[in-house]
Amino acid sequence: MTAREPAILGLDLGTTEVKAGLVSLDGRLLGLARSGYGLDVSGGHGWAEQDPGSWWSAVVGAVRALRSHDAVEIAAIGVDGHGPTLVAVDARGEATRPAITFLDARTTAETEALTAATGIRGWSLGGLPAALWVERHEPAVAAATCWYLATWEWLALRLTGIAAASLVPDEVIADPAEVAAAGISLDRLPPRAAMGTVVGGLTETAADALGLRPGTPVVGGTVDAFASYVGAGLLEPGDAYDPGGSAGGFGVYWDRPLEVAGAFVTPAPLAGRYSVGAAMAATGRALDWYRDAILGDTITTDALLAEAAATPPGADGLVFLPYLAGERSPIWDPDARGVLAGLTLGHGRGHVARAIVEASALAIRHVAAPMLAAGVRVTAMRACGGPARSPFWNGVKADVTGFPVLVPDVLETAVLGSAIVAAVGIGALPDLRSAIGAMTHVTERVEPRRELAPIYDRLFEAYLGLYPATAPVLRPLSGADR
Repeated sequence: MTAREPAILGLDLGTTEVKAGLVSLDGRLLGLARSGYGLDVSGGHGWAEQDPGSWWSAVVGAVRALRSHDAVEIAAIGVDGHGPTLVAVDARGEATRPAITFLDARTTAETEALTAATGIRGWSLGGLPAALWVERHEPAVAAATCWYLATWEWLALRLTGIAAASLVPDEVIADPAEVAAAGISLDRLPPRAAMGTVVGGLTETAADALGLRPGTPVVGGTVDAFASYVGAGLLEPGDAYDPGGSAGGFGVYWDRPLEVAGAFVTPAPLAGRYSVGAAMAATGRALDWYRDAILGDTITTDALLAEAAATPPGADGLVFLPYLAGERSPIWDPDARGVLAGLTLGHGRGHVARAIVEASALAIRHVAAPMLAAGVRVTAMRACGGPARSPFWNGVKADVTGFPVLVPDVLETAVLGSAIVAAVGIGALPDLRSAIGAMTHVTERVEPRRELAPIYDRLFEAYLGLYPATAPVLRPLSGADR
């Protein structure tokens, strides 16, 4: 009987879908399946919630769709998820309310209170502001809650029955006394463990739902952005990545902490490195929105990109602000609105598509600018996710940002990153650095075309001017001032 190849199951709980991938110990993607879920923005102004029950249904569907797992021996399960998102659960692991996602804007007062109490700012607070909001505004929900968890911790709990807070090396931790003084019950915060620690074995119940072997080790993971850092192969200061997901973002490793306006600077998942990162709101969904909502799904993405590629750089003076769900980095305005400026009778479908593609790169250049001004150097940017399948899109990102673009062999870098962390967690590979070297590979390098720099410099200046020029006009129409 032929021995089955060992593989790691990586689960990536993204903003709009879960991806389940089987990864070999040398980094090959042996199989991938995905299943989607919705985002509820109807609860209140700035709210953005999801049903953890829908997440679990999607996880079950995606894992069971991985028919190829019959041909491999799943040695471990790695997990990651979007964040900072708060999942409040009872003692059985059932959600006590919908998850408050990272897109939710209700916790301004709680964030300010926790920053004042702990001295910790921004996303380093994780889900604590949302937990404090629940404690203040939904005391009955808080009383029914056993654990406040991140998405990857919730995944591990559903798989193992064990709650554990998974921490990256040198992660900044708020003083428990200060957290308690701010109003959060400490007994609802799970025990801490290092990222890459085995949380527990797959329970009989979860194994039966997923069609997997009970007892399979489940390894504590991290936020999807950090999993993507690992899966994209980031190792040295100056290594950068573009996740290419539905929200959009940019991150680069540096060798020391520094102050960067509008960015997050935190310890990275790789010891000795710092993540200088930024996250947008809907940059990655803009082309899908145009294809489906505006064009009525009458053209494929590939055909739309072909039309965009046939349009001159700069889209004949058309520029797009991709603020279709407000915007996070670097303007932090949940009421920001998308803008398509410069339209004439001479513009067509391809021009609009190109403007949207160029906007995804202009947004990266926008968030990278203060990082570069602070002294960060970008040696190359890994382009990840679905957009990286398009050579045209990769070229636009190189041309607009001026960064060389590297295309990884496995574009689902969060799935791969979770698998790498899990492989180290079970001892299949000796440490995270060597595992990244062994399991990540680059297939292509795209150099920026310097002759296009004047065009994109002018376009970038127009892009920077659009938001301050249009926000005062559009804000009263959005209802934000009512």
